[in-house]
Amino acid sequence: MEDVFSNFDLVLKAFWLTVQLAFLSGVAAMLLGTLLAAMRVGPVAVLRGVASTYVTLVRNTPLLVMCVFVFVASPNLGLFVDTPFLLKGTIAISLYTAPFVAEAIRSGINAVPVGQAEAARAIGMTFAQNMRHVVLPQAFRATVPPLASTLIAMTKNTSVVAVFGLTEATARMRDFVNDNADDTIAIFLVFALGYIILVELISLAALGLERHWKAAR
Repeated sequence: MEDVFSNFDLVLKAFWLTVQLAFLSGVAAMLLGTLLAAMRVGPVAVLRGVASTYVTLVRNTPLLVMCVFVFVASPNLGLFVDTPFLLKGTIAISLYTAPFVAEAIRSGINAVPVGQAEAARAIGMTFAQNMRHVVLPQAFRATVPPLASTLIAMTKNTSVVAVFGLTEATARMRDFVNDNADDTIAIFLVFALGYIILVELISLAALGLERHWKAAR
């Protein structure tokens, strides 16, 4: 443990990279997931089919496979050739997480009374205006708990990119364990505590948002 605390700046840098990955991936996954959810409930059959196929394929694919595609296979196809590793990790995690976000939001859309969408169409709103001003604001309120669970899972999934050269928290933990095999359990506990703190922050943010929206009704 002495090695961990004497190099605690490396621990903080590793968790800072984890936070960056989680934040960037979370924002990208929310945007893409919202688009996919809108496509799945939209009036255009082709877009519904594309979104449904993407969601089904990715939800049944391990995150490691997505990372292998982005980090290893895509450069051979001319994609992400000079992309920084942080951005590659963000792309892989967000592409993987977006379908789970989409399904959570779609469940919220289905919870919005049909009459409200029909009333919006009756006053001349387009599908996009209807989704933006009527349906999605209510859907997001209904999906705070499942979205929080998805973002928590995504934060823990950032550990997968350690395999591909990003020195985030899990990669740094592995380095410390390799250098201090006798302190393996203690090192695990230190890094586990770091992940617990990150997860609790997301949970508290979701709880605060849920209470705020309830009070605003």
